[in-house]
Amino acid sequence: MALEIERRFLVTAEGWRTLAGPPQPLRQGYLAGSREGLTVRLRLRGEQPGLADRAWLTLKAPAAGFARHEFEYDIPVEDGEALWQLAPQRLTKTRFSLDCPGGDWVVDVFEADNAPLVLAEVELPAADVPIRVPEWCGREITGDDRWSNAALAHCPLSRWPREWKESFDLL
Repeated sequence: MALEIERRFLVTAEGWRTLAGPPQPLRQGYLAGSREGLTVRLRLRGEQPGLADRAWLTLKAPAAGFARHEFEYDIPVEDGEALWQLAPQRLTKTRFSLDCPGGDWVVDVFEADNAPLVLAEVELPAADVPIRVPEWCGREITGDDRWSNAALAHCPLSRWPREWKESFDLL
């Protein structure tokens, strides 16, 4: 069974850009979700409808701590485009893989109703692996469900209550 073990951080500075690989435009649609935390996500790599070069489905479910079970399945791009039209919650972002020590780091730059949000994630082989948090990372948001991509697709940053934004210095 595949496990995703990651920690997430708000990005507060631009220093990550010198470590960034090529941009990967992503469209994510959430097809189903449960109160228990199971989600079915569609992901398309490519900015414009009809121009994606890859489509896949991901099923995620809670595991122990901040780990999640994760299963990914490639699907035909045409099917992905059709599912995108059916997805009730969606978001778009550009992902940058980073050449950064201490795990597989990525930075996501969100668009549309989630702009100007920038988040960093590091995937780890185990939950107890120590990491060195880069200086361009701010507050850790691991475990706060409001920051999951599924939650941001359902309730984007632009619709957050003022007190939530204030609590994260986002105003």
